[in-house]
Amino acid sequence: MKDENDLRCEITVRHTDENDIPLIMNLVRSLADFEDLSDHVLSTEETLHEALFGERVYAEAIIAEIDRKPAGFIIFFHNFSSFTGKPGLYIEDIFVYPEYRSKGVGKALMVHCGKIARERNCGRLEWSVLDWNPARKFYEHMGGEHQKEWLLYRLDERGIDELAERR
Repeated sequence: MKDENDLRCEITVRHTDENDIPLIMNLVRSLADFEDLSDHVLSTEETLHEALFGERVYAEAIIAEIDRKPAGFIIFFHNFSSFTGKPGLYIEDIFVYPEYRSKGVGKALMVHCGKIARERNCGRLEWSVLDWNPARKFYEHMGGEHQKEWLLYRLDERGIDELAERR
């Protein structure tokens, strides 16, 4: 007898459109809940719409569906490596609803993102993960390598303002 998690479902991965904004917002909130970072979410449907579909597009999103029901998503954007001389893709968010985990949804999303990176001649596909997240094993299984020698630094909006005011 097969475990229900061993059964693979028909997964569809598609680019989002403007009608998906409420769904994307829900996925962002679900990711934040999972990461215990709900109080950090400042995005609104309006800011997501502007970033994904505004005059200047800053990011793109893809959605995975099973039986036309949303199962997960990725938000990604382009960066650039002066070392490779090529653009790269950075995955800002990847999230799969708990009931769809271990069914191939994360793999379908990553493979789709990998195809986009290849089509766009990207030299790198990168992402970050919290150190406690069990998805780390999945990322390694997908071929991702932990970059132990690199540390992530960040300035929030206040830090950006303070930096910009320095003389």
